[in-house]
Amino acid sequence: MASPSSCRSATMAPMLSDWMTSTGLAALKPAISALLLPPVPFIAFMLVGAAIARKRPAACRWLLVVGCAGVWFGCCNGAARWVEQTFLSEPTPLDAAQRDELKARAAAGQRLAIVVLGGGMEYQGLEYDSADLGSLSLKRLRYAVWLSRQTNIPIAASGGSGWGGSDRDVPPEAVRMAQVARDEYDTPVRWIEAASRDTHENATLTVPLMQAQGVRQIVLVTHGMHMARALREFRAAAAADTAAGVITVVPAAMGQGYPADTPVTRWSPTGSGLAHMQSAVHEVLGRMIASH
Repeated sequence: MASPSSCRSATMAPMLSDWMTSTGLAALKPAISALLLPPVPFIAFMLVGAAIARKRPAACRWLLVVGCAGVWFGCCNGAARWVEQTFLSEPTPLDAAQRDELKARAAAGQRLAIVVLGGGMEYQGLEYDSADLGSLSLKRLRYAVWLSRQTNIPIAASGGSGWGGSDRDVPPEAVRMAQVARDEYDTPVRWIEAASRDTHENATLTVPLMQAQGVRQIVLVTHGMHMARALREFRAAAAADTAAGVITVVPAAMGQGYPADTPVTRWSPTGSGLAHMQSAVHEVLGRMIASH
């Protein structure tokens, strides 16, 4: 049985997301996120330090040291791994036995669906003459296709235009995912949820769709560091309305590998390190907001 604190956490996240949407603040999510993620806060420290250099030289030095250290470590894969392992509870990927169990359930006639969440679009896919899936989305889709072939479970894609791209003339992310799955992986996507703008809406719009189709178990595909937040949202959405049928949610985490490196490259600033740290801090902030 879930503890009272975990139940409160599961319900607070949807309440906060609904409040931000109703007040119009949700549209500011991309801007707020950009200001809070590395390296922006540490650059701000250095700018403040430079501004007070004459009046408070000691404080200036500390701000510059903290800012420089933050910029350095904020771009290191080693520091990003530490944040991920310390603050994010990531489930382990499905193993062969678990995949075989899912395949047996599907073969026995149980209604299951692999739900893959979008991870962002690239709006200037010039080589395709249209917008294209970002790297996170492509990796999630590839794993969902592979898992579908391993288990014979159909795929549902969830993702709209996002808060940062709702004003752009591009196809919803789930539509593009279905096109790529069909044309490049020769695998159909059976269900498309193309209106969601964030993880909360992924859940609140996809769960009713699955209930209406008689699905009783969702195999949720997303990156490992995003899984805890996605699971909380989907399980809360499933618990909110059981009249149309009880749905359970099974995590199918992916993307938890690390690049081959050495201690020197692990603790040297790189573009991949910055992207890794931004993703990790984004999830930490998301979990902190949802727990209050």
